[in-house]
Amino acid sequence: MSASLKFAANLSWLYTDLPFLDRFAAAAADGFQGVECLFPHEHPRAEVAARLRDLGLQLVLFNAEPGLWAAGERGLASLAGREAEFRDTITRALDLAQALNCPRVHVMAGLCQDSDRTAAWARYESNLGWAVDQARQADRILMIEPINGRDMPGYLLQRQAEAHTLVERIGSPHLQVQMDLYHCQIVEGDLTTKLRHWLPSGQAGHLQIAAVPDRGEPDQGELSYSHVFAELRALQWAGWIGCEYRPRQAGAGGTSAGLGWLREARL
Repeated sequence: MSASLKFAANLSWLYTDLPFLDRFAAAAADGFQGVECLFPHEHPRAEVAARLRDLGLQLVLFNAEPGLWAAGERGLASLAGREAEFRDTITRALDLAQALNCPRVHVMAGLCQDSDRTAAWARYESNLGWAVDQARQADRILMIEPINGRDMPGYLLQRQAEAHTLVERIGSPHLQVQMDLYHCQIVEGDLTTKLRHWLPSGQAGHLQIAAVPDRGEPDQGELSYSHVFAELRALQWAGWIGCEYRPRQAGAGGTSAGLGWLREARL
C-alpha cells in the first residue's frame, strides 16, 4: 500500500498577507495538519503554543536563531569566534522545541569565503558534534540543509553528499539531513536517484518543496512534482514535506487560491 504524503505549511512563506499568528488558523482551514516556520522565537511563545493546541496543529520544524539575519548572517555553526553564541542559540532552540512539542530544529551552517572553507568546515563539524549531544539530552533532532549558492551566495553547505557524509561522521540519530528539493534541483539535479539512495538510509528526516526556477507552487517549472510525489509514495516516505514556496498570487487569499496542486497530491 502506498504511503499517504503529509504536507506542512511553512508559515514564514505562506499566508503572508496575514499577521504571523493568524497564519496558523488559515493553514488549518486549508486542511494542513502540520506547520513549520523560520523563527518562532520572534513571537510570544505562549501565543504560538495556544494556536497549535487550539487548532490541533503540529509544529514539525523551525530554525535555530541564525545570528544577525537582517545584517546578512545565515547561521553561526561554522563562524570563527562565535562558538559561545552558537551554543546559546542551540540551548534556546531546544528549550523552545520542547515547549512547543516540535521534534526537529534546523541549524544553519553560515557563510564562508572559499579560502576559509577547510577551517569553517572543521568548526562546523565540531560545533554540530556538541549540539547533537544537547539534542540527544533534549530528545530532539537537529537538521542540516544544503542550500543553493544562487539564492544564498557563500553558504557553506550546498550539496547532498556533503550533508549525508557529515551525518555519517557524527553518527547520531539526533542529526539528520533536511532535503529541500528546490535547492537540490538547482545545485545538482538527479532527484529521483538521490531520493532512492538517501531516503531508505534513514538519514533524511524532512523534505521541502517549491517549483524551480521561480520558487512558486510546486505545479509548474522544470521539476515534475507529480513524478516526485509518486516516487515518494513508492519509497513509503512517512515524514513531513514542508511547503516552503512563494505563492504566485500576491495579496489576500493568494496562498489558498494556489493550493490546487495540494488537492491533486492528496488524491
